[in-house]
Amino acid sequence: MQKDSGDKTKLARNAGFSFGLASTSTFGSAAAAEDEERDSLSRAFNESLSKVKAASSTVKKEDKPLFTFPGAQPFGKLESQWRDVEWTEEQKTTLMKTVSSYKPSSKEVTKARVLLLGPVGSGKSSFISSVQSVFDGRVTNRAMVGSSSTSFTKKLQSFNIRGQKGEDPNRLVLCDVMGLGDGEMTGLTLHDTLSIIKGHVPEGHKFSPDQPVRSETVGYVKRPGLNEKIHCVAFVVNASKIMSYPKGLSTTFQQLREHISDLGVHQVALLTHIDQICPDTAKDVTQVYKSCLIQNMMAKAGALLGMSTSYIVPVKNYSSELDLDMSTDILLLGAVDHILQYADLYFQDNTPQFDECA
Repeated sequence: MQKDSGDKTKLARNAGFSFGLASTSTFGSAAAAEDEERDSLSRAFNESLSKVKAASSTVKKEDKPLFTFPGAQPFGKLESQWRDVEWTEEQKTTLMKTVSSYKPSSKEVTKARVLLLGPVGSGKSSFISSVQSVFDGRVTNRAMVGSSSTSFTKKLQSFNIRGQKGEDPNRLVLCDVMGLGDGEMTGLTLHDTLSIIKGHVPEGHKFSPDQPVRSETVGYVKRPGLNEKIHCVAFVVNASKIMSYPKGLSTTFQQLREHISDLGVHQVALLTHIDQICPDTAKDVTQVYKSCLIQNMMAKAGALLGMSTSYIVPVKNYSSELDLDMSTDILLLGAVDHILQYADLYFQDNTPQFDECA
């Protein structure tokens, strides 16, 4: 499996594969009708998004659907949640204990290393800061967050999520890298992404598309152990930008997912910025699983990534807030618990037989 992945990596690098603006030619003979439909949906989405922003600026008691796509039913609010979540202080406490007490099932590993991958502005760095904020008990900016169209993060940065005051650190490390799709000659390459997952890339390495990671790279880890490798990949996509992502991004994601699967690494996804597309959820996070709109965007995220929606969880990151919100914390902690479950599947798949007999 490793050899096959290495061959694919070499072929991809020789072909100059890069997570810049992916070429639409990779879709082969995709039907023109699909492109036209997507463009139509995108225009409708952008128009509706403007209406949402306008509606959210003033309080309205009218419960009228704000989003309407061609050929789709008006988006409303469901009477019951389409995922069962308890929005209580007890549930938050339970989730915090679950995350805090987590230990990798392999004796070779001390912490679960999770790599966040997504386009520029998807909310990777914000998610890291938001998760740390929950355990700090206040909103903090642990990871530096950019506000431009280019990736603020340029190097590999690993963040150990601290526990609550007086408690031991959590066994979770969230790894941040530059965004996918900065431009034709920027963004993370397939070769470098796989090098990170295999554990070859040193902490703090600054990525450059014209200088791929190789054995001569300063700090290169020649024989990475299980501790240096990535144990789960979490893709991050922005709900408010799904309809405007480059058309080739879907193929980029799916090619990447195929290579990661070859390495035996499980993958999940986070749908961020849900408050920017649903005013009800912006006002009250507990409405997230009653929103038909967010449910629909989950399906579109699944199509973009080429994965079932059962692997995808919606989250709201802290951005302009100064104080924590219990419901937002529950959503964030639920996402972390979701990620750790799949990280542990990796450990179960890669635990030597003597560990099981010990």
